[in-house]
Amino acid sequence: MSVAQYSVCVMEAEQVPDVLTEIHRWRRSLSELPPAKTEEEAIDRITALEELNSASAAAQARETLSFDMLRRNREAEDGVPSKKQGRGLGAEVALARKVSRSRGDGLLKFSRTLLLDLPETYGAMKAGDISEEKARVVAKESDWLPREKKHELDERMAARLPEVGVRRLANETRALAQELDQRAAVEHLERRVEERAVSVRPAPGNMAYLTALLPMPQAVAAFANLKKSAQSILATGESEGRAEGQIAADLLVERLTGQESATAVPTEIHLIMQASSLLEPGEEPAWFPGVGPIPAQTARDFVTEDQAAVFVRRLYTRPEDGQLVRMDSRRREFSGLLRRMVVIRDDVCRSPWCEAPIKHADHADSFANGGETGWNNSSGLCAACNYAKELAGWGHKATPDGLEVVTPTGHHYRSRTKPISRPDPRQGHDEDAAEATSGHPSDTGPPGETEDTGSGEEEGTGSGEKEDTDSVGTDAGSGSTGSDPPRTVLIPWRFRPREKSTVEVAGTTIGVEIFDADNTPLSPVEAALHAGISKHLGRRW
Repeated sequence: MSVAQYSVCVMEAEQVPDVLTEIHRWRRSLSELPPAKTEEEAIDRITALEELNSASAAAQARETLSFDMLRRNREAEDGVPSKKQGRGLGAEVALARKVSRSRGDGLLKFSRTLLLDLPETYGAMKAGDISEEKARVVAKESDWLPREKKHELDERMAARLPEVGVRRLANETRALAQELDQRAAVEHLERRVEERAVSVRPAPGNMAYLTALLPMPQAVAAFANLKKSAQSILATGESEGRAEGQIAADLLVERLTGQESATAVPTEIHLIMQASSLLEPGEEPAWFPGVGPIPAQTARDFVTEDQAAVFVRRLYTRPEDGQLVRMDSRRREFSGLLRRMVVIRDDVCRSPWCEAPIKHADHADSFANGGETGWNNSSGLCAACNYAKELAGWGHKATPDGLEVVTPTGHHYRSRTKPISRPDPRQGHDEDAAEATSGHPSDTGPPGETEDTGSGEEEGTGSGEKEDTDSVGTDAGSGSTGSDPPRTVLIPWRFRPREKSTVEVAGTTIGVEIFDADNTPLSPVEAALHAGISKHLGRRW
């Protein structure tokens, strides 16, 4: 579809009166639609609604491209250089569709490709003949072709679109694309090698997907080697009841980490859980920052059954809602304990619906504008969202309880901060009252942080494009020595701990490490705990 043809479509759309009113009316009608009374009617409705889904997705793609063109035209009139036009568009699309920033960028790219390069595919999707998933497959498999070749592929594939399934459509589109331009196909494959990477994401049942994007020969060779080794272990009777797939998974972990056993985790892992769930048989789930929840019993097993050292640290939270207490700094950058607290509090990127890993601890109100380096003005963000907020027309308004994002179109989007834990039922009101009257942290927050936090941790150094941004990496625990880094259990305390320098968890003795997030001098009990821990440095519990 040419730009001229697309302009006609936009003009036709403008002739529809009160479009938003009509869309909202359709949505209400569908939500209030009574169930079908016969099997035949139910199937007919499912088919009609699927076609409506396709037409709705096509309309969203059209409106996304309209937004793109309108913004670029306005910026051109305002004298914005062409290279800087359209910055942040993907982030605005993501917020409007309630998805992550990377997903928004992909939706914007898909809309441009669909309407400008694949008019036949767009027409089939608009008519309800194919799903959005099929249209995405065609766009993805032909993404690397020159525009004129995309048009040819689109025309030749038009008749096949409604006839085949998603997988076969992908294969046929890829084959035709390679046939149309073999040289570009080879260059595309060579570029893909540069995109090799490894990622991890949560999976149901306290599991996770460790994904490696590799060149095909390397991936096949690695898998074949794991499978062959697993079959060898099975053949020699050393499987210990494990199936072939389980053995291969254990071998992968052992070979990647250098461990003798897949269950010994030689790295620092932060685990947040209630004191009553760690030290007693409580039921409040634990939480891996950036990953998700695990059952309390599973967390206790995780702490006690591993060969690596374990340390317990306490964080102060407000008794009434479980939110972390504040901490401020006189420095420009978020570093040390303040940075760690921001990362633990926000868990993933704080922008609404983003949920990418946190890369930057940032000032919501920039330091240059007088924003303080403190708890109330802090946000854990991914790099993309952090850079987007510096563009013209964007604004962030942060509190410890949430973040409000304002976009150039004047729309407001909000996200709430989930408390680090719920009030611990094993900690009574009397202990909370004693905490409130003892000069220790309260919901108003402790005194400002001095240049030396007194925590014994190294201060982070800023990185990234923005001068006031602290790039978040992995903090090493201060209690680690030797070859076994610790697994740190972060316990939200609402009163000063009275435990000894070690605690017993399921028959396993664990060292307790105290750090003060507020610079309040340690109480005699805490001083004794700290002294006891010092004697244990170099030991494993």
